Amino acid sequence: MTDHFLDVAASEAGATIIRKLDSRTAKRLNADFATFHHEGQLPPDSDWRTWMIMAGRGFGKTRAGAEWVLAQVRATPCARIALVAATLDEARRVMVEGPSGLLRVAMDYEVEQWSASQRTVWFKNGSMAILYSGANPESLRGPEHHFAWADELAKWKYPAETWDNLQMGLRMGKFPRATVTTTPRSLPLLRRILAAHDSVRTGGATDKNLHLPQSFVDAMKDHYGGTRIALQELEGRLFDDVEGSLWPVELINRCRVVCDEGFAATRTVIGVDPPASANGTCGIIVCATGKDGKANVLADCSVAGASPEGWARAVAEAATAFDADRVVAERNQGGAMVRSVLLAASATLPVELVHAAVGKSARAEPVAALFENGRAFFAGNFAELEAELTGLVPGGYVGEGKSPDRADAMVWALWALMLKGRPAEPRIRTL
Repeated sequence: MTDHFLDVAASEAGATIIRKLDSRTAKRLNADFATFHHEGQLPPDSDWRTWMIMAGRGFGKTRAGAEWVLAQVRATPCARIALVAATLDEARRVMVEGPSGLLRVAMDYEVEQWSASQRTVWFKNGSMAILYSGANPESLRGPEHHFAWADELAKWKYPAETWDNLQMGLRMGKFPRATVTTTPRSLPLLRRILAAHDSVRTGGATDKNLHLPQSFVDAMKDHYGGTRIALQELEGRLFDDVEGSLWPVELINRCRVVCDEGFAATRTVIGVDPPASANGTCGIIVCATGKDGKANVLADCSVAGASPEGWARAVAEAATAFDADRVVAERNQGGAMVRSVLLAASATLPVELVHAAVGKSARAEPVAALFENGRAFFAGNFAELEAELTGLVPGGYVGEGKSPDRADAMVWALWALMLKGRPAEPRIRTL
C-alpha cells in the first residue's frame, strides 16, 4: 500500500486526489512523514556533515528540519541539539511552536517539557534542544552539541560568525551533523557551505509541496512568474549577483589578482570605518598602490564586537604590519573620539579623519569605476568584504547586515589612494 500511495502522490493526478482528501485522512497521512513526504525533504544516504535544504517558500523546509531533529532524538538518547534562527523569537515561533515545529510534529509521549524562558525543549529520553540566535554569535562560543538545525541562515545578522561558532561546538558523539533550512540568497557563507566536500543539498520549488492550497501557488505564479524574485523565492535558485550591484560578482572575479612576494607598495593606506555600536564591526581594510600606479586591496583586518581600545589596537597592528603611510578613518558620530582612540593605540599613527557629505553608494560609485577601468584589484579572496560590496547598489545598500563597514573602509582607503584631490572625487571634506 505504501508503494502504491507514493506512486499516486508522485503523479499530477495524485496531487489532485490528495488535495481532495477529507481533513481527518489528510491529517493522518500528514503525520506519516516517512511515507508521505516529497522529494528533497529526506536527507541523502551518505556520510555528510551538513545537509542544506535550499528551497522555495512553502516547500516544507521547516517540517523537514523538525522531522530530522526528532529522528536524531529517537536514535540518540541524551542528545544535545542546537536550534538556531535569525532571532530567539523566530526560533520559538517557527522551530518549536510553529505549525511545522517540534511541538506540533513530535509524538505526544516524546516531549517532557518546553520552557521559553530557558530556551530549551526537554525530551523524555534525556535529549534536549536549546535555542540560539544568529544575532548573537557569542552565545554559541562554548556549548557543545551532537546535532544542529539552522533555520533561514540567509536572514542571520551575523551569519559567518554564528555558523563558525556553531561548527566549532558541533563535536559531541561519533557523527555530529547539522541541517540548514533556508531560502536562497547571495551570501558567501551559503556558497562556502555548499562547496565543502562533506555538504549535501536538496530542495525544490514551492509547487512541489502538495499540501499547499492551489490558490496560493497560482497567485504566486501570477504575481511573480518570470521575475528574478520568483526564481529565487519560489523556485529556490541561488543567484550570485544582487541586481544593480556596483560590484557584481563577475567584476570582482575579473579584478582578482595575486600579489607575489616581489610586490613593492609605493604607498599604503588603511581605511577605517569605526563601529556605531559596541557589538558592531570596525571595518579595517588595507590598500596599496604598486609601481604601476594601480591599487590593490591587500587585507581585511576588520574586527567585530571589540571595544574602542580593541579596534584601535587592531588598526595600529595593521599599520605596523603593512608599513602604512596613512590611516583614513570615517569620523562617524565623534571625530575627536575616533582620533584620540587611534592615537592612544599608537602615537605614531598618521591619522586623517574624513566626513561623508553624500550617501554610501554615491561615494562608492567612483571607486567602483576604478575596478571597471582596470585601475584597482583584489589581491586575494575577501568573502565578507565582497559580500558587502555586492550589496551596494545605486541609491543604497541591500546586502547582509545593517551597515557595510568593510566596504566603507575600502572605499575610503581607495579614495585616499586614487581619487583625493581629483575632479572625480566624491564630495568629502577632511577634518
